[in-house]
Amino acid sequence: MNWPAQEEQPGQLGTGETPVVVYAASQQPFPIVVEALGTATANESVNITAQRAQTVTKVLFEDGDLVKANQPLLELSNRAETARLNELNINLTEARRQLQRIQGLAERSAASQQLLDEQDSKVEAILAQREVAKAILQELVVSAPFGGRLGVRQVSVGSLVRPGDIVTTLDDLSLMKVDFSISETHFASIQDGQSVVSTSIAYPGEIFVGKITNIDSRIDPRTRSIQVRAQIPNLELKLRPGMLLQMNLEKRVLDALVVPEGAIVPEGDRQFVFVVNGDNKAIKTQVEIGERKPGWVQIVSGIEVGQTVIVQGTLRVRDGSGVKVLDVQGDV
Repeated sequence: MNWPAQEEQPGQLGTGETPVVVYAASQQPFPIVVEALGTATANESVNITAQRAQTVTKVLFEDGDLVKANQPLLELSNRAETARLNELNINLTEARRQLQRIQGLAERSAASQQLLDEQDSKVEAILAQREVAKAILQELVVSAPFGGRLGVRQVSVGSLVRPGDIVTTLDDLSLMKVDFSISETHFASIQDGQSVVSTSIAYPGEIFVGKITNIDSRIDPRTRSIQVRAQIPNLELKLRPGMLLQMNLEKRVLDALVVPEGAIVPEGDRQFVFVVNGDNKAIKTQVEIGERKPGWVQIVSGIEVGQTVIVQGTLRVRDGSGVKVLDVQGDV
């Protein structure tokens, strides 16, 4: 907007008219939005740890790798356990051979039922021992419990790891959880499955859309707020655990008479606008305002649809002073 170069007293510019920009008050859909701050967490998050005390023989991942569920990440020394399994396999083969021999003798009444049962029990015992040995061997391979992105590697080949030692971290970032609190006054306006729009200062101008998945069963009596959880798809992996997100929930949509926020002139606890009448005079008019959203205000009473209010130049005019309309705006 090009204003005259020389500024004079209100109502005394050139022809005595103050240049202003006005807005034609209009009835518009006016979404009422609940705003909150939330912290992002991974859909699933875990510290990868060893289950057995043993030396690392192979590291099968790099920092930050994307991995699939059950993908091996680390191999621990398994020589003793492998030898034990081989021994059990040999013992099992021999025990089964002896069982078959005794079964043949028993069929000819040359061996007692007790001897047959004892040999059968030996076979079952070796089978159980072999399953234990296999389980131990599986525990000597550290795998990813689910798909996701790995963190920083904490071990090297030759390291001695013990149960509980952290090998790395794993986060499923394909879906982010965001926990936030809202006032109990908005409780009746939210529900499971409701859409939420979030933004992050890390990505100016970009929005991330998700939905509410859980509303806490209790309201905190100290803060009079309720905890809400939303899930946001994160297929591009832009969001990370710990990020602060601005959460916006559409509470309801009003069919409201609205004007730009710049039209409002507060005086104490009262609110005014300058209405431009047919004689190009600025008429100071008291209004009652309702809901707000960034840049816009709902007018409950005081003016009607189509009336033009000053949005630029309010500080230059007085009640009843003449104005020159430079521009008429009218779209929210």
